[in-house]
Amino acid sequence: MAEDNNYDKIILGIDPGTNIAGYGIIGIKKDAMLLISMGIFDMRKEKNHAMKLQCIFDQCTKLIDTYLPDEVALEAPFMGKNPQSMLKLGRAQGVSMAAALNRKLPVFEYAPKRVKQSVTGRGTASKEQVAAMVQVLLKLANNHSKLDASDAVAVAICHHFTYKPGIQQTGEHHTGWGSFLAKNPDKVR
Repeated sequence: MAEDNNYDKIILGIDPGTNIAGYGIIGIKKDAMLLISMGIFDMRKEKNHAMKLQCIFDQCTKLIDTYLPDEVALEAPFMGKNPQSMLKLGRAQGVSMAAALNRKLPVFEYAPKRVKQSVTGRGTASKEQVAAMVQVLLKLANNHSKLDASDAVAVAICHHFTYKPGIQQTGEHHTGWGSFLAKNPDKVR
């Protein structure tokens, strides 16, 4: 657990989803990245979409309260062909973001291609290639059986490689609801 660690920073990465969402928590110690935890939230048994969102919020809050991350990195929704799927994915991302903002944590968003590029060197890498590079970068004995978990760790790694305080950032960064709303006035009606 984080409360008895000596990490310089802890990053929670989240790969949002409404049926399965991945999470990955890495600790940074000097220049070394160490895996703290990774896994999935499985909401397939929840029949009601609102209850899936409640589950995501509760699970994210539990992770935050358990591991005490310093920053949260989310994979941003991508433009897909199905508007309903995009809407649901955006909601899943939103409740993940709300859980972090509720605990006063800074939230960063990264496009899927950016995450893949950062971790594998190719923005078009497959989930399997991302998982293999996560294994190499963190010196893990085995790949995690769930690709959503590997993707979430990749988001945390991307954030570690990308975010440098005091240097102009190209990803989205929100420090609270006010910050989010100021950068997204079109999302308020």
